[in-house]
Amino acid sequence: MQKSAMHKFLAFLLIAQLCLPFSLQAADLPLDRLNLPPGFAIEVWVDDIENARQMARGDQGTLFVGSRGAGKVYMVPKIDSAGEKRVLTLMSGMRSPSGIAFHDGDLYVADVSDLWRFRDIENHLLDPPEPELVLDTLPTDRMHGWKNIDFGPDGGLYIPVGAPCNVCDPGLPYASIHRLNLDSMNMQLVATGIRNTVGFDWHPQTGQLWFTENGRDMMGDDLPPCEINVVTQPNQHFGYPYLHASNVPDPEFATRKPADVEVTPPALELGAHVAPLGLHFYQGDMFPEQWQGSVFVAEHGSWNRSEKIGYRLMVGEVQGEKIVNYRPFVDGWLQPGDLTWGRPVAFEPLPDGSLLVSDDYAGVIYRISYDN
Repeated sequence: MQKSAMHKFLAFLLIAQLCLPFSLQAADLPLDRLNLPPGFAIEVWVDDIENARQMARGDQGTLFVGSRGAGKVYMVPKIDSAGEKRVLTLMSGMRSPSGIAFHDGDLYVADVSDLWRFRDIENHLLDPPEPELVLDTLPTDRMHGWKNIDFGPDGGLYIPVGAPCNVCDPGLPYASIHRLNLDSMNMQLVATGIRNTVGFDWHPQTGQLWFTENGRDMMGDDLPPCEINVVTQPNQHFGYPYLHASNVPDPEFATRKPADVEVTPPALELGAHVAPLGLHFYQGDMFPEQWQGSVFVAEHGSWNRSEKIGYRLMVGEVQGEKIVNYRPFVDGWLQPGDLTWGRPVAFEPLPDGSLLVSDDYAGVIYRISYDN
């Protein structure tokens, strides 16, 4: 790289550390620094979405996007014939409306302790209806209170409740995943012993629920591993706060584990502090056959490790109840010197088989495509 180009890039990274989420535009993002497998390409699909988190796509093609710190829910209506995209704000002034899901024409928004519903939203984009409060009995804790929600193959709405701490033993409903039946409003426990999950999906063949889990802090740079887990039977316990990953006893809580708690080991141990968020099984027809059924994971990146780790998209293959050949799919948001300019969060497939990825640091949504 020529000196002038290198100086420009280093200046960009310096600015990115200070103000990227607020001032730099999509045109400034150094997409050429991202590494992808041969044949794949990445572009900014839409920008100006502050703190973009979970996405959901409506039946008519509207993309809905939650946020965490921004306190907003955004809408990107179906692209018109000229290819123009508009970003509209559906809700603002919320606490952390990170989790959203679309089901039977309605949009659901999870905002810490409250679950909201917008009826028939795509037919009222320019004049949205008042949201209905569906549920207001979830914990009000802000720490790990933001959520990723989704409807499962069984029609239930799956809602995680994170631990309200770095490490503690708070009891239910914390540190668990729950299933809400919207007809009866009955909440059923799915799995527990989960510090915080902000991404899950169902295996397209087995129907099993797979989810990411962020490991605890303050045990050093290299412990404990973050995890990918799979639910194979009702009410499984995945170890928190007593045992982390496969066999990392918690220094405070390991001796407090009840004798009747049987810990389920992870499907895959990840690097410590990589902060895995979104998880997605690819089922489109754009990517080559070798990518069909692969599991994609967004490693959001560490926040307090002495040397940063993560800040990339990973991909792996499922063999039974394990993940093998786990490897980078897109990296380059983390540059030498611990300089970062993006943090991937969540996935949303498009009908053409391409894959959208949200970035809450750069405030954009990328589109990953393949062309041989």
